[in-house]
Amino acid sequence: MSREHALRLLRDMLRARRFEERCVELYTQEKIRGFLHVCIGEEAVGAGVMFNLTEDEAVVATYREHGHALLKGISMERVMAEMYGKVSGCAMGRGGSMHLFDADTRFFGGNAIVGGGIPMAVGLALADKMQGRTRATVCFFGEGAASEGVFYESLNLAALWQLPVVFICENNHYAMGTPLDVEHARGEVYHKSEAIGVPSERVDGMSVVQVEAAARNALDAARSGKGPRLIECDTYRFRAHSMFDPQLYRDPAEVEAWKEKDPIVRLADWMAQTGLIQEGEREALEKEITEEIDKAVQFAENADWEPPETLHDYVSLPLPSPLAPPPAPESEPSQTSMREAFNRGLQEALEHDERVFLMGEDIGRYGGCYAVTRDLFAEFGADRVRDTPLAENGFTGAGLGAALGGMRPIVEIMTVNFSLLAMDQIVNTAAALLHMSGGQFNVPVVIRMATGAGRQVAAQHSHSLENWYTHVPGLRVLAPATVEDARYMLWAALQDPNPVLIFEHVMLYNHTAELTPQPQGVDIEKAAIRRTGTDITLITYGGSLYKALEAAEQLAAEGIEAEVVDLRVLRPLDTDTLVESVARSHRAVIVDEGWKTGGLAGEVMAILNERAFWELDAPLARVCSEEVPVPYPRHLEQLVLPRVEQIVEAARRTLGEKP
Repeated sequence: MSREHALRLLRDMLRARRFEERCVELYTQEKIRGFLHVCIGEEAVGAGVMFNLTEDEAVVATYREHGHALLKGISMERVMAEMYGKVSGCAMGRGGSMHLFDADTRFFGGNAIVGGGIPMAVGLALADKMQGRTRATVCFFGEGAASEGVFYESLNLAALWQLPVVFICENNHYAMGTPLDVEHARGEVYHKSEAIGVPSERVDGMSVVQVEAAARNALDAARSGKGPRLIECDTYRFRAHSMFDPQLYRDPAEVEAWKEKDPIVRLADWMAQTGLIQEGEREALEKEITEEIDKAVQFAENADWEPPETLHDYVSLPLPSPLAPPPAPESEPSQTSMREAFNRGLQEALEHDERVFLMGEDIGRYGGCYAVTRDLFAEFGADRVRDTPLAENGFTGAGLGAALGGMRPIVEIMTVNFSLLAMDQIVNTAAALLHMSGGQFNVPVVIRMATGAGRQVAAQHSHSLENWYTHVPGLRVLAPATVEDARYMLWAALQDPNPVLIFEHVMLYNHTAELTPQPQGVDIEKAAIRRTGTDITLITYGGSLYKALEAAEQLAAEGIEAEVVDLRVLRPLDTDTLVESVARSHRAVIVDEGWKTGGLAGEVMAILNERAFWELDAPLARVCSEEVPVPYPRHLEQLVLPRVEQIVEAARRTLGEKP
């Protein structure tokens, strides 16, 4: 090891430690708030790994990431300003201590969710491999994350697809306050990785030289196409889990024993013994770092707070205007099923955008659970139509990472109830990343899933949970119910710079209608009026659309003209169309297959009360599913779901007639 090499490692570790020591002081002064997790004692891991990274290689970190951010090249001033929550911070003050981001250095942030960043790293590596790049992605996490299912899901994907990702486990022996022997039946994380098929090793994480040597070999292997690697670094944090932690769970003598292995002292002493550092150089280095920290603190103190008027910035990005029309629209009308329309939309996307690929369970060789992806595997191959293991959180997170890496993934989650396993990645990462990063990282991913009841598959496969996702800022939620929307919505969704969820009702896959060519595509910002009328408005979406249309026909036979509004865009709701329709009819019934309590129907009612109260001539009404889990017997299942006769009765009541 050369003198310059050793001095760089020493300086890197000192910068990380002295920065965090000052952050602790600032926290006690209430300059830094929220959670503060410092890695004091663990600096050898970050310094050793980051030493060999190239500028364009991505890093995904944990909530204990201040040193990693500095060593990746983010200026100390911007990191400190972020700790303060100032607009000059590396995430405009929106992320704080646990969420440092920087697009210029490809630092994809800390993550407050234990293990939450691991699948993102897999996706970033997948994007690089699919685009023919030879760089690696590095992912840091603690040994506590190796208890999470997403750890195993992600490493399995990386091994299956031989992705250029290096996993760094910072094993500091405590997941918050739970000791290693309580959280793991077998404490060696690297053995778990080896069992999955990822070559792994364990090194002394208090030795920056050992860490650096192992990281160099792992990075070389990843870059040369040999697949993923894992390094478990046996290390220790000298301070509490966070500033709220009284540390009652560990013996002070244990802490002192580990401090005898201090990686900074260890390297500095060795350098002195071997003549790699001269008298006074350590002091000069410390002085230089102190001045850098003082300057960073002053910068943060003087920086501005983000003005209140920017509160709603970076929640989502606007759609391009105008949207590019579909590249291969049909030229003539044709009888088409919803299933065929969805399939044609996927085929078109794969044909005309090389960034697009499909990913999900049984979508390739099997042809899809609902045959929507039938024949696409044979046409486009295993790289573009990518079968995944049963690992919703893992492959959904990998889809987000691939989107961050420049691809346009279409992730299929087989049914909406399975999406609950991926809700962490959808809600905590996809929806929040643009905001947390101060607008630096958007996630242009499309996630498709089947929803709804009617097939006699009982409670666990019959949910209508769209409303859960419409609650979340940062997502676009679509519910196509016509063959035109099924055919053309996808191309528009792929142009959205935000995450898009598409809910496909299972009872509509066999629905057949004449497909009218839409050479300009369809609007994914507007509701659609499917039937005009002046006496009452029926508002619905998805699987209930045709029930509402049938109810409207029955009402028309009685001389009642009902307007039917298909929401089709559930977030953001097109409230203008709703208000305009109610202003014409002065009455409304909302039909929603979801449960009434806390459902989307109640939200639509609230919006109409807020914006169209003086237009109403009668109280609003709603028809929703009965508040029970969906039963298996057909006669009971049909009693649970909204029915045409219920819609007709609700309309009559609203119009002042007895049912």
